Amino acid sequence: MHTTTARIVLIHAVAVAIDPVCAAFAQRWPEAEVVNLLEDSLSRDRAAHTDLTPDMYRRFATLTHYAADIGAHGILFTCSAFGDAIRAAARHTAIPVLTPNEAMFEAAMAAGRRIGMLATFAPSVAGMEEEFRAAAGAAASIETICVPDAMAALKAGDAAEHNRLLALAAPRLAHCDAIMLAHFSTSRALDAVSAVFHGQVLTSPAAAVDKIRRALR
Repeated sequence: MHTTTARIVLIHAVAVAIDPVCAAFAQRWPEAEVVNLLEDSLSRDRAAHTDLTPDMYRRFATLTHYAADIGAHGILFTCSAFGDAIRAAARHTAIPVLTPNEAMFEAAMAAGRRIGMLATFAPSVAGMEEEFRAAAGAAASIETICVPDAMAALKAGDAAEHNRLLALAAPRLAHCDAIMLAHFSTSRALDAVSAVFHGQVLTSPAAAVDKIRRALR
């Protein structure tokens, strides 16, 4: 399939991740052709299991192959609870594949040694922390606060309450050098959290867009 610009396939497990990353593309790489794939049973099935199942690995391989079949030049997964399955799928394609977190983690490690994270989807936390520690080694530590009520508010259509709850939790990470907003969906709380935190607040959509653009240059 021939396209005149880069076709980036975004693969989502929750609908609330779509708007933040599309906004980041519009702001940071408007020339890219963005294609959205939503498979929202993934988040429900992930919440039902402590670990990623073999079936989940197969499903991510299938999604990656589908994205390649429709002419993707790059693939960006936007749900942070599936890191190992994404990396396994990426090993079987020549197309650049990004996990949701890797670019934000790189930015966080450049920001300081004590990194806080605000999450809203509990099943993602252990995997994200493991991924961060593997990347950072002894160079940085991570401390996470999970606010599941914020995700519930967002799914109910109350973004203002989502943002308020995350801003309410942020001062508990005041000792950190930077705070990461764990998920694509939490990036909409950037202004609210920045208003109550003295350091840098990082979001995954902006960092991911910049990294996949660099990878395709």
